[in-house]
Amino acid sequence: MARSRTRDSSILLPWERRGGFLQRPGIARVRLVLLVAAVISIFLFLAHRERREAGVRATRASLLVLRQAVDRYRADNGWKCPSDLLELERRSYIRRVPRDAWGNAFILACPGRFDPHGYDLSSAGPDGIPGGLDRIE
Repeated sequence: MARSRTRDSSILLPWERRGGFLQRPGIARVRLVLLVAAVISIFLFLAHRERREAGVRATRASLLVLRQAVDRYRADNGWKCPSDLLELERRSYIRRVPRDAWGNAFILACPGRFDPHGYDLSSAGPDGIPGGLDRIE
């Protein structure tokens, strides 16, 4: 005689199933907290990066204003550079010498590193170290 197999079949409702390790209620809350923390950290990172980029854009705009003032000074004075940037203010080529977005003074080097007849105008950048890797020229 053939034996009949009996299979234990039962119907489970969704709340009766025993889920895996990640399906437990405590772990579900932890996943939600981790997701929220990840989203907040991404927003903070993007905000920090945007603040830095806004500072770089503002510094480049100030450099453009200073470069125009230095060019006018040099055109009026036989292509000689000013002794410092305050001389531009004293001789009314600029109303006020601007500072970069991080509060540092701009650096005027005359003659320039690459052009002996020109000049270099730069900012120390966010870290404030002259000639650093994040300088803005």
